[in-house]
Amino acid sequence: MRLFHRIRSLPPSPFLVFPVIGHLYLLRNPLHRSLSWISRQYGPVALLRFGSSRILVVSSPDAAEECLTKNGLVFANRPCLLAGKHLGYNYTSLARSPYGNHWQNIYSIASQILSAHNLPTISSIRANEVKSLLHRLAKSGGQSVNMKSAFFELMLNAGMQMIAGKRYYGENVGEEAIKFMEIVTELFSISGTTKMGEFLPFLRWMGLKGVEEKLMALQKKRDEFMQSLIDESQGSGGEESPEAAEGRKKKTLIQVLLSRRETEPECYEDETIKSLMQVILMGFDMLAATMEWTLSAMLNHPKILKKAQAEIDEVVGHDRLVSESDLPKLSYLHSVIKETMRMYPVGPLLVPHESVEECRVGGYRVPRGTILLINLFYIHNDPEYWPDPTNFNPERFEGMEGLKDGYKMMPFGSGRTRCPGENVAISMIGLTLGSLIQCFEWNRISDELIDMTEGSGPPMRKAQPLLAKCSHRSATSDLLSWA
Repeated sequence: MRLFHRIRSLPPSPFLVFPVIGHLYLLRNPLHRSLSWISRQYGPVALLRFGSSRILVVSSPDAAEECLTKNGLVFANRPCLLAGKHLGYNYTSLARSPYGNHWQNIYSIASQILSAHNLPTISSIRANEVKSLLHRLAKSGGQSVNMKSAFFELMLNAGMQMIAGKRYYGENVGEEAIKFMEIVTELFSISGTTKMGEFLPFLRWMGLKGVEEKLMALQKKRDEFMQSLIDESQGSGGEESPEAAEGRKKKTLIQVLLSRRETEPECYEDETIKSLMQVILMGFDMLAATMEWTLSAMLNHPKILKKAQAEIDEVVGHDRLVSESDLPKLSYLHSVIKETMRMYPVGPLLVPHESVEECRVGGYRVPRGTILLINLFYIHNDPEYWPDPTNFNPERFEGMEGLKDGYKMMPFGSGRTRCPGENVAISMIGLTLGSLIQCFEWNRISDELIDMTEGSGPPMRKAQPLLAKCSHRSATSDLLSWA
């Protein structure tokens, strides 16, 4: 009877469990959609089997809060997956490291680097990259522009300017830039590869072993590239380029971390520095995807676009470009961004956690070693918490400036593992979109609505890249000539 009671206290689970594969037969791409279907059938706390691994799927604010606060320490660990081994420096990077002294050290460094206190020191980099994008779009002559590529190149340039004082996208790129672009392209393409071998190890020897080999080869290539940037900053990379010398004057991320190594060498080893570089680049890529979703949504709702544009005209005027100091006053623009993050969270599933001991969630017993997946997409689009959730309605956030939405909306995560770059993210998204809306009139390339279908992910990107037309606004036509 005692055994029977313990079994009954587990979370609900789909009845049909196949030998070896468990519930993997239920999954389709995108994963968050499959897990949403399971949550609708079995409730906000459900237990699945992926091969031999237990998976706890949480899809309500209350259950998420219970996991991240009451059981925050229990679920602070990360599961040991292939990507963490080969791309996360053997589970030592910020997103892959188990909770402990090493993780706390990396998180503390990332929080300091990306803190609101340090935002002004890197604001000029962001502003210059945005101006570069504006000049490039001004040359389009009203032709169709691939905004997916434009946002991606903007963010990668901004990230590498912060990290090493270098730009890798644009005119007159060199051999090093080409190598960097190849690594980035390969990294993002392989990150979306289905890895059934994570939960069915025997499949690695039946055709899926190639995925692991690709991860190893990619990591070697990326590690060599990042190490060359560190060596160059240390003065051991040969003759320094003028671009790198200029970046050094701006105190790049690498330079700041190397200077700290002199007093705390054990905290600022090369792998730690490379891990932080990786976090920034991956984060900036996700920001590019959020910008694409936001502009796509506004193009499908021209009245919302006009309202955001009118707010910028009123707050900023026509005599200067939007600056980061204007962002706190652009409340409707922030509402548009928040509504986009609600409907189209780029991270539809929070980074997986793993329980280090048995605990209880929603009244159910959760065994030790269970992987936790919080379905952010389901929570953000649950009609119980968001009236008419499929309707893009930024007005729902008006009057809520400075207020938190608790655990019913958390695009940057929550609890101990909350993203340390939230302030940088909001500033970059707001500055970029505000500048684009201020300087250009935007239109779809046809009368048809922009396709808002998501790709397989994660991260959750648009399946079809955003193509749009932009033309100078008459009221601000002179801004770009001297910006």
